[in-house]
Parts: sequence; C-alpha cells; structure tokens
Amino acid sequence: MNRALPDVRLRVPTDEDAFAWHRIFDDPDVMEFHGGRSAELSVYEELTARQRRHDAERGFCLWTMLDEEGRAIGFTGAQPWPREWGPTGEIEIGWRLARDYWGKGYVTAAALQTLERVRAAGVDSVVAMVDARNERSIAVTRRLGMELAEKYTRPVSQQVGHCYRLTL
Repeated sequence: MNRALPDVRLRVPTDEDAFAWHRIFDDPDVMEFHGGRSAELSVYEELTARQRRHDAERGFCLWTMLDEEGRAIGFTGAQPWPREWGPTGEIEIGWRLARDYWGKGYVTAAALQTLERVRAAGVDSVVAMVDARNERSIAVTRRLGMELAEKYTRPVSQQVGHCYRLTL
C-alpha cells in the first residue's frame, strides 16, 4: 500500500536548532546507531554553525526538518563524508528523526527533497552510510532507489556499515 508522504519543510539550521537537535537526540532509541546518547549542546551549536557555512558555500547542508506545524523534528541533508575511512571525498546524505515521527514517511519525504537540492547544486552522485543493523534507514535507502555498493567495518566500534550509492 502506498500512502501519501507528509508535508515536511527543510530549512538551514538556526542557532535555536542546536537546542532542538540536542533535545530531540537525547533519546536512546534515536541514538541507537549513533553512539547511544546525545552529544553535549556545544557539539550541536558547532554542528548547526558548520551547516550554515556548508549551505552558503555548497548550496546544501544538513537541514532542519520541520513538520506541518513548523516544529523541528530532526535533520536531513548532505555533506562531504567526514572520516578518513569509508567513501572519502563523496557526498553523503543522512537523516536523524525524533522518535515520535518514526514510521510516518517524514524521512523519505525529506530525503527526496535533499536529493532534488543536491542535484540542483551540481552533485552527480551520493552515498548513504548506514549501520548494517539499522533496518529503518536501510528501508529509506531502498525507497530512494539506492543500491548497496560496499560494506565497511567501523574502526572504533567494529560494527559493519553499509554504503549505499545513487547516481542523480
């Protein structure tokens, strides 16, 4: 059964979004595949500032996702893969969503907008790095038409990560 995707808006993160992201990600379920807990507020303050620079310089970033009523519910977007292992030099799309919004199509709707925006910015392909145990995110990559291209073992956690690719 195909259902209509929710109306989700993306905006360049504001200073206030650092607080929203910190609150949203202070949930063990949300952070299950991202270290298990939220980072300190200062990390989100730096991250939102960096995303504003990315958007100004590249035309894309990790945008704040807003629901139909304008509430911050997470982020989605794209940025260069930041680590020395994995798809170095490639543009990664990603997402993180408040628990109350899971299973309703918000990430798929926002990720589709992300793909449109990065394509408009001149990006010709993207990757998504997903923990091999994260079935919900793997399902999103499938809905986006991405294909499993490689597997990596993360250096610190030794967890297996999947690299999904999509030519735009």
